[in-house]
Amino acid sequence: MKYKDYYEILGVKRDETQANIKSAYRKLARKYHPDVNKESGAAEKFKDINEAYEVLGDPQKRARYDQLGSSWQQGADFTPPPGFEGFDFSNFSNGNIHFGGSSGGFSDFFSAIFGDLMGGAGADTSRGGYREFNFGGGAGPAGGDFSRFYSNAQGANTSRAKASTKNLDITKDIVLNVNDLIKTPTKTVTLVDYEPCRYCRGQAKGSFCSHCMGTGLEKITKNLSVKIPKYVKEGQKIRLKNEGKADEYGQKGDLYLTVRIKDPNYKVTGEDLEKEIDILPSEAVLGAKKEIATVDGKINITIPKNTDSGKVLRLKGLGLPKKDGSLGNLNLRIKITLPKEISPEALELYKKLQSLGN
Repeated sequence: MKYKDYYEILGVKRDETQANIKSAYRKLARKYHPDVNKESGAAEKFKDINEAYEVLGDPQKRARYDQLGSSWQQGADFTPPPGFEGFDFSNFSNGNIHFGGSSGGFSDFFSAIFGDLMGGAGADTSRGGYREFNFGGGAGPAGGDFSRFYSNAQGANTSRAKASTKNLDITKDIVLNVNDLIKTPTKTVTLVDYEPCRYCRGQAKGSFCSHCMGTGLEKITKNLSVKIPKYVKEGQKIRLKNEGKADEYGQKGDLYLTVRIKDPNYKVTGEDLEKEIDILPSEAVLGAKKEIATVDGKINITIPKNTDSGKVLRLKGLGLPKKDGSLGNLNLRIKITLPKEISPEALELYKKLQSLGN
């Protein structure tokens, strides 16, 4: 087998402090994590980094490793020296061991030196379970950075028969505009949620996992096509079955989307729409013809003479559809505004109007 220089792999000195070793590991784990680094050989490098930290991050294993001496070179042929033979590693390389975020077992070199400390991984398989070694976080023999998770098939089967007591439903807002309410049968909704990290099972919170960066959570993004019900109103909920959270027994909750209606052009009240129309002072006094945009396209309307600011002009049948087949109204609220630029001639006319007391 080949000798592994764990100090060289982590890029640290042989007398480095435990804190600096942990810092070096974190930096390399982020750089070579398979979810981040897609270069050829990154996954193997990531596995070597995890193995190196499993040794150097645990004072007990580091002390045993240092007994081999410092004269070895990375990749040199290696035979366990006196005092290291005789360990039973037959259960250790049975393929049931994997790193968090990657697959595959420890190297033969690791097994030859530290197999006895692991107690024979895979021993639980006779009871229908598995053991996972995750170098991201959690409590364990590697100074708080080595965790073991156990699963018992018989117990899991019994638990699945029990109803989940967790609330698996999710409630989110869905924002719709007027066009969505009238013309859009479906809308794509991006659902972003956070679930316990699949690699450290959420156990790395407060410690470190190279997948979730120690938060214990990972971001889950789903794009869902949502059918917009007819006549849906503000505050109503749209239910998407089995799109909620899932528990460890395979049961799923529902996703409830609370309708929020927001439109830059209209205020929605029931089936009626309201929009603001700007007119000039002269148009308010003399009346005018205006072209406005509606849900059915552009139309021409007449502004009556002597129209006050705040007055509402009601246009029937240009609102939202009702369940009885009729349509709501479009209410135009008048707002008198000054022109952006006033010419000297116009300013003189305003002065004249002021002198007349109007």
